[in-house]
Formats: sequence, C-alpha cells, structure tokens
Amino acid sequence: MIVSKRNSLRLAAVATLGALSLGLAGTAVAAAPVAQPVAVGQPAAAHAAITAKPSVSSVQAWQLFRVTGTTTGLTAGSKVTLQQKQHGTWVTLPASVTTARNGSYSLGVKLGLKGLNELRIVSGGTASAVFTVTVR
Repeated sequence: MIVSKRNSLRLAAVATLGALSLGLAGTAVAAAPVAQPVAVGQPAAAHAAITAKPSVSSVQAWQLFRVTGTTTGLTAGSKVTLQQKQHGTWVTLPASVTTARNGSYSLGVKLGLKGLNELRIVSGGTASAVFTVTVR
C-alpha cells in the first residue's frame, strides 16, 4: 500500500475527529442525569387501573368472545391491548381498542391456542389482573 501525503492527512483528520467525538460522547453520557420515563398524556401509573372481564370462561378455537372493563387514571381514548402468557412470557396480541370517554372498553377476541389461556389487558405500564379463558 502506498501512503501519500494526502492519504496521511485524511487518516490524521479522521483519527482526530473520532477521538474528539468519542471523548465528548463519554462526557455527555457521564454528565447527563438519569431521567425517568414519563407516559405522555397519562398520569402516574400508581393511580392508573384497568379492570377486565371475559364474556365466557370457555370457547371453541377461533370463536369470538368479548373482554369488557373500565380504566381509571387513564385519559379517554387511551389504547388498551390484550396480552397472552405464552411459555412464561407476556405476548402482545393483535387485539386492541381505545377507551370511551367514561374509561370503558369492549374488545372482541378470538383465540386459537387450545387449553387454559392466561390473559390480561394492558395500557402503557398499567395492567389488569390476570384472567383465564379455556379454548377447547
């Protein structure tokens, strides 16, 4: 490889800029205070609550049922989403709806995973109590 004067100047400039930006980034991260995440348009999660009640306790696979409930401490029009416990982890399902002005909601659900399904409704960092529906 032939190193010309022009290439050596480029290399020196890139190395200097890289070291400078790395030094500044490290200083900025070290000096920055730790911020707590805040949900926009929602009060603190300590005051928020969600209730959830399925219309049935047992259904056939892919049979429609409803989950109804109310929210308190969330703004009207907040999105509530259904989660299902799969292999010990909460998985968000493609079933969501926005709350009415009074905080109520009604969500149509179809499940295909046979057996006892543990479910909950979530909105931001707030979750309802766990409820179960058996799919036959």
